[in-house]
Parts: sequence; C-alpha cells; structure tokens
Amino acid sequence: MHDDSNVTPSAGTAKLPSSLSRTIAPLFCIVSMSSIQLGGALSRPVLIEYGTVSTTWLRLCVAALVLVVVARPQLRRHARQRWLAALVLGSVMAGMTLCYFESVNHVPLGLAVAINFLGPLAVATVGMRRITMLTWPALAALGVWLLARHDGMWVVNQPWVLLFPVGAALCWAAYIVLMKYIGQQFDGLEGLAASLLVAAAVTTPFGLAQSGGHIAVRQVLDAAWLALLVPLLPYVLELSALRRMNSASFGILMSAEPAIAAATGFVVLSQPLTSWQIAGTLCVVGASIGSVVQK
Repeated sequence: MHDDSNVTPSAGTAKLPSSLSRTIAPLFCIVSMSSIQLGGALSRPVLIEYGTVSTTWLRLCVAALVLVVVARPQLRRHARQRWLAALVLGSVMAGMTLCYFESVNHVPLGLAVAINFLGPLAVATVGMRRITMLTWPALAALGVWLLARHDGMWVVNQPWVLLFPVGAALCWAAYIVLMKYIGQQFDGLEGLAASLLVAAAVTTPFGLAQSGGHIAVRQVLDAAWLALLVPLLPYVLELSALRRMNSASFGILMSAEPAIAAATGFVVLSQPLTSWQIAGTLCVVGASIGSVVQK
C-alpha cells in the first residue's frame, strides 16, 4: 500500500517550517506502517466472519466517502487524462487492497508483507546499471524463503494462497508508479479521493456478490472503524510524508514494515516467530534499504 517516489508538493499542502516538516514526515511513515499492520491483524476475525471481499468493499466505500467529503474533488476542473490516471490507480488500489486482506486471511502476516514488499523492491531495482544491484532481490528472496519455513516445514499448507501476496506485490509496484503522477497532478487529497472512489466502485459487484445483497449492521460498523486504520489513515499519511521528504528517506523508513508486520503477527495474532524467521525478516528489510541506498 506505499509510494517511494518523489511527489511534488501541491497547492493543497500546508506550509510548515522546514525543521518541523522533517520531524513530522518520519512520524507519518511510522504511524502509517503501524496502522496498516494493526489494521490487518485486527481485521482477521471480521474477514473470517463476514468474508474478505464484502468487508474490504465496505472499507473502501467508507474511506472514499470520508475523503470525498473532505477533499470535495472538482470533477470538471481537471483534464480527462488526469481522471483516467485516477481511474487506473483506483483499479490498482482495489486489487492491492483485496489481495492484501486475502493474504492476511490465509498467510502469516510477516510472510505476507515480506512477499508484498517484493513489488516496491522490483520498482527500486528496475533500470539498474550495476550488476551488484542483483544482490538485493536475491537477499529478499532468501528472506522470504526463511519466513516461509517453520520447524522444517512450510508455513502454508496450500501453495496457491501465495497468489494473494504475489498479486498484492504486483499491484503495489503499479501503485508506486501511478501515485507519483497523481500526487503531481492533483492538489491536496483530490486525486486520492477520486482514486478511492473508483476503488470502491470497482469492488462493489464483488462485494455484493459475496454478501448476497444482505449486509449486517455489525459488519458495516466493523468495516467503518477498520477503514480508518486501513486504508484511509495510511494513504493520507503517506501522501503527506512524500510531500515533505525525498524518496530515498521514505524508502529507508518504509523498509521497517516487514519487521513491524512480523512483530504485529506475533503479538496480536500469536503467530510463531522463530530465529530463522527473524533472520528472514531482517534480510527483507536489509534488501529494501540496500536497494534504495545503492541506487
């Protein structure tokens, strides 16, 4: 769910003293990562009870509604090309969010996020000019392998469930490229609001199909407060952070996410974490940091 590209400050970004901006931006990143992983962990019982697709759809609807009310995007103000970009980004966000929560529901959190992180890592290494840059994808692959093993056995019984984190990784890579353009072309939260509105619309038929058209009041309430943790708060915080810091600093800070995910899975979901899996997490974190610094 992250963009490690530079985003040009927009007219809608509040002017803050440079020293305060440098302090706030890393804090935004830390809160965003923690919110995503806590939201993912706390979502699991709700996803099991009501279904991943319908719950994710409701979360996207809530997040889109809040941002549309706050940002009030002007539909006639921007060129068709910009709205087309928002349409594509919204579709990618829908796929990324659905795949992420299916991952949370089927795969240990630390492993799911480690695989997800291969998307941004791939973007970071595209166009590399030095053969040594291949070290970082290899190190990340080693980390994923270590996370996927526990007591000499694979942590997932059905390999097909790994398609969900792989799908999230692919969508995350596309999200990075598209979010850069959206951040440069729209003021404030307009582009993000429009993209979330598209994401909610894209997932509507799937959400209604899974729910059978019957939405429990409790599910709506659960989806509403969980939507604040993911996706609303992280998207807003990341966009704000990227307007106050460079891409290298952002990428290094976000490299901590696999470690936060593994720790959250251990504490909140009681998912086991062996010494080899801790080493695997460090490999993924190190690969991400290395790719950003060396590039």
